[in-house]
Amino acid sequence: MSTIGIILGSSRPGRQGEAVARWVHDIASDRDDATYELIDIAEAALPHFDEAIPPMAGAYAQPHTLAWAERIARLDGFVFVTPEYNHSVPGALKNAIDFLFAEWGNKAAGFVGYGPTGAIRAVEHLRLIMSELQVATVRAQAALTFATDFADRTTFRPAKESRAVVEQVLDQVVSWAEALEPVRLKAQT
Repeated sequence: MSTIGIILGSSRPGRQGEAVARWVHDIASDRDDATYELIDIAEAALPHFDEAIPPMAGAYAQPHTLAWAERIARLDGFVFVTPEYNHSVPGALKNAIDFLFAEWGNKAAGFVGYGPTGAIRAVEHLRLIMSELQVATVRAQAALTFATDFADRTTFRPAKESRAVVEQVLDQVVSWAEALEPVRLKAQT
């Protein structure tokens, strides 16, 4: 059975993402097709990238990098929950991704974006980043907007239809994570 990490990509105080990520995790926890873990990058407490050797070499030296690498390496896929900052990915999420290289590879990823326009541009950027890391991104994407999924732009109240889209994201991530298992095993040898 696959293990999927639901990665909360914002570390900002007062962030809306915590409610969104917990909601996605609650939906996932009702399923029996995989094991799901909620991963908050704020709790990972990664500093600004501080490794002397590029991540592609896999020669991590810092204890926080080693712990982060262990956490990500044991996952088979990801669902990134992200806002959009300045038409792109939050810096904390990009930093967390950039700490590692091989640990991301040959896995599947889906996206749940939230914000005024559902973080569609941030997700576009994440798809490009994931491509470089050899992560297969799935087609389904949840784009939660302040107009439809938040009361008064501040309180998360997902539209009924949004749950079905998240279910599609999870379906596709699990399918692709399972399909990529032989590739991951071959890469380990």
